[in-house]
Amino acid sequence: MRRTLILTTAAAVLASALTAGAMAIGSGSGGIVSPIRIHVVERPVTDQVIDIGAPNDSPGDQLPFANPIFDSRNRHRVGSDQGNCVRASTAQGRWECTWTTFLHRGQITVEGPFRDAFPTTVLAVTGGTGAYRNVRGQMTLHTRRDGNFDFIFKLQP
Repeated sequence: MRRTLILTTAAAVLASALTAGAMAIGSGSGGIVSPIRIHVVERPVTDQVIDIGAPNDSPGDQLPFANPIFDSRNRHRVGSDQGNCVRASTAQGRWECTWTTFLHRGQITVEGPFRDAFPTTVLAVTGGTGAYRNVRGQMTLHTRRDGNFDFIFKLQP
């Protein structure tokens, strides 16, 4: 009897979780239907600055990249990203960046600043495709101690 109660409870919890997930990301063509949070980790294995204009670090330098994306525990690959940052100010240590994160259910594009001396910054979500076709919101970029980056998307329909 106790085993049946435990299995029934577990099945109910699982069904509730699956229903909530399906409601957040609509099964139809409309995209997400309620706010969601997605946390992934970028491993910056291709980042390389291209020196343009004045020698060394100067405005206009480029930082193109295409990196693997992992789950929030940084264990399983769940996607990739690609984009570019342009050095906006060496005095402020500021880059202006645009990139797309490719996940299983679609793509999310962001734009905004990255500061060399600040471990956390917030970028604007400018759009998406697939399950994220109707999104708006923001992405928090956090530099991790291991040299990787947390991408924490807070998306709204």
